[in-house]
Amino acid sequence: MAAVAAAQGDDFCHNPFLALMGLQDLRSSPTRNNSRVFAYTMYCTMEVDEDNSASNSAAEPSVAVPDGQTIVPTANNTPIQPVQPIIPPLVPPAVVPPIAPIPAIPPPPVINPLAPLPVRPPVLKPPVPQNGEVKTSDSDSDHEDEGQATAGEYEISEESRLVRERQEKAMQELLMKRSAAALAVPTNDMAVRTRLRRLGEPITLFGEREMERRDRLRMIMAKLDSEGQLEKLMKAHEEEEAAVSAKVEDIEEDIEYPFYTEGPKELLDARIDIAKFSVVKAVARVQRAQRKRDDPDEDMDAEIDWALKQAGNLVLDCSEIGDDRPLSGCSFSRDGKLLATCSLRGVAKLWSMPRVSKVSALKGHTERATDVTFSPVHDHLATASADRTAKLWNTDGSLLKTFEGHLDRLARIAFHPSGKYLGTTSFDKTWRLWDIDSGVELLLQEGHSRSVYGIAFHQDGSLAASCGLDALARVWDLRTGRSILALEGHVKPVLGVSFSPNGYHLATGGEDNTCRIWDLRKKKSLYIIPAHSNLISQVKFEPQEGYYLVTASYDMTTKVWSGRDFKPVKSLSGHEAKVTASDISEDGRYIVTVSHDRTIKLWTAGNNEKENDMDLD
Repeated sequence: MAAVAAAQGDDFCHNPFLALMGLQDLRSSPTRNNSRVFAYTMYCTMEVDEDNSASNSAAEPSVAVPDGQTIVPTANNTPIQPVQPIIPPLVPPAVVPPIAPIPAIPPPPVINPLAPLPVRPPVLKPPVPQNGEVKTSDSDSDHEDEGQATAGEYEISEESRLVRERQEKAMQELLMKRSAAALAVPTNDMAVRTRLRRLGEPITLFGEREMERRDRLRMIMAKLDSEGQLEKLMKAHEEEEAAVSAKVEDIEEDIEYPFYTEGPKELLDARIDIAKFSVVKAVARVQRAQRKRDDPDEDMDAEIDWALKQAGNLVLDCSEIGDDRPLSGCSFSRDGKLLATCSLRGVAKLWSMPRVSKVSALKGHTERATDVTFSPVHDHLATASADRTAKLWNTDGSLLKTFEGHLDRLARIAFHPSGKYLGTTSFDKTWRLWDIDSGVELLLQEGHSRSVYGIAFHQDGSLAASCGLDALARVWDLRTGRSILALEGHVKPVLGVSFSPNGYHLATGGEDNTCRIWDLRKKKSLYIIPAHSNLISQVKFEPQEGYYLVTASYDMTTKVWSGRDFKPVKSLSGHEAKVTASDISEDGRYIVTVSHDRTIKLWTAGNNEKENDMDLD
């Protein structure tokens, strides 16, 4: 190693390879790293071989050198004895493969230039709106991506384009339905119609139901929401409504409305007349009740027992065919000598009592007759019909008055106890009060939410009761026009109503097959009578003292109930169809019923004739 270092001279310390291999400090520590020494030996051998091949091109034949030995020439070309190299222990020398010659690179072939590709115009895609807002980007990277995507686009077939359009359309519909499901849509049909009108859409389509109309409103609102117009439209409509309501409020502040509706002068006079009449009747009723209470000779229980015994002895006395069509109403005259009936043929008939012989026929209605009633004062009777009119007749069959004004068919009618006024009910949800003498409509009374069916007047004349298909009965004060009591309890339409002569009991019957007894003093129901197996068409109190109550029903029976404890007294069976109406004579001797079997049946106590004979004796 010393000879090799001397031959190399001072280059040893400045050789870059040595610096690279980290052998610059080899002389100070020759055994530091055996692998580095071996690398340096191989480098020196390669360098000497290159020098010898350049200076001794015609040298002597080379001497065979044993494997693992190296010949190092000197300066005077004297061969030097081979020097045994230092072989690092335990590390075999790495075999350096010969370096393959670098092949010559042929010149690149000349390529003919291709024709330039046509420049396609960029395809502009509209931005996809999301929740009514167009997506925008503030960075340039988005535009670069769009340019690269545009450059890489390719032409697609017509079929693929249609498929893509269908997919986009389906996606838009899905998004619209999703946004529509999140919108708040009114559930009330009137509110839905109002919203559609505000949006400028038809409020209904042919054959469209409520839920379909609501779904249509939902889709319209979702579409406007996706276009960003819904909030603006709704805000504009709200502002308009606010402005209109503000104007209306300003106008209402200037006008002072009365708390009542002014009626005509005739109604005021009628109210005054009714008040005077009712005071006299009420005083008489109270005095009679006090006399019965204070008189020791008066035995109320015995009198009631006798009346109930008479009612328990009721038997069928007469049955007569009343008309070719089903009968709908009946009424006794004030003296009990005449009976009036009406039928669905629109004809009312008068019959003599007690033989039930036909006297006359009252023809004038163009539709079916619904009710008939006698005046409590005069020999007049009134009929109601589905032709929206009520007519006043004389007992000789002549027409006196026609009351027109209702907007729908009439149901029941009743005379005021004074005989001056007539009350009518109608399916136009009103009942009306008429002046008998002038035929003028005095009162049009609303208050029921559905059709009004039954009507009755208090014996004093101060109150009127109405019932209707809204399952409600109302008590009205005719002197003031106020509704003083609403009787709620029936669960189905109420068809019959009647005041008791005692002045404080009221009976109602309806389609729930029950009869309810109300106490006007306590303003509540006292008794609930499960009276029949079908609807109750009419209820009537005995007209003298109210000792018993009669109910007619569609179960083909008429029943009598005690007025004291409202227990059953008698069941009158004989009709073969629905019993539509019943009435009680003024003296309480007769009960008459009419039915859809077209018959009139007269019921009387079995010992009436014997009592009459005893009276004569």
